[in-house]
Amino acid sequence: MSSHWTLFNLCYNILRRSAPGEIHSMVLLIFFSRSFSCFSSSKLPRSFGPSAQIRKLALRENIYTIPNFLTASRILACPAIGWSILQGQFDLATSLLVYAGLTDLADGWIARRFKMQSVLGTVLDPAADKALMTTLTVTLSMKGMLPIPLAVLILSRDVLLSLSAFYIRYTSLPPPKTFSRYWDFGIPSAEVHPTGISKVNTGLQLLLMGTTTISPLLPWAPDVPLTGLQWIVATTTIWSGISYVFAKDGYRVVEERDKDQRTP
Repeated sequence: MSSHWTLFNLCYNILRRSAPGEIHSMVLLIFFSRSFSCFSSSKLPRSFGPSAQIRKLALRENIYTIPNFLTASRILACPAIGWSILQGQFDLATSLLVYAGLTDLADGWIARRFKMQSVLGTVLDPAADKALMTTLTVTLSMKGMLPIPLAVLILSRDVLLSLSAFYIRYTSLPPPKTFSRYWDFGIPSAEVHPTGISKVNTGLQLLLMGTTTISPLLPWAPDVPLTGLQWIVATTTIWSGISYVFAKDGYRVVEERDKDQRTP
């Protein structure tokens, strides 16, 4: 109460000594300054006004990390791998596959060891695997080294998962949902968590594609092992696709994750 009385006396003395033309500006200045102090009071609830939305929009992360660069380099290597297979340069294709495998191991280890995990990394890493798998599937089937029905099965599953990822990104993106914010990967929205059978399927697919790629360089033709591996991959591809339909933790919205971590 004393602070209000002091402010009243101060205003009265200033106005009494001021020229008439200065009165209105001083009154407005004092009014707005007092109003601002009221709104900035700690007694006001934190959810008042748009502050909650502002904090929500400010959620960003550093995407320029070594693991993300390594993962991106695997994606950039895919066109070179596809070109080398179509040109029959399987030695070059094998070298690039070795590079892709080493960087796949390195980016995960670096992210865990130096705490460089990111939401983008959980999306970019499986995207790099899918890009490599799609490149190998298309080019090897074009060379007649992979059965067409198996190639169609693998590509159909990946297309459906990619469409689901685009939908999840849109639904989990905090408002406003604009085109620029949709493609701004510095704004995390959802983490991708592959199912167990999906990880096994990815490993078997890469094993099949890698073995098929290096088969022309081997001194013997691994036709029987490759045929058996093709049937196994066909089974795990169907199995993993169905597992995503019933999976409850295939992805997690970032806001929900943060809320769970804040809850004691």
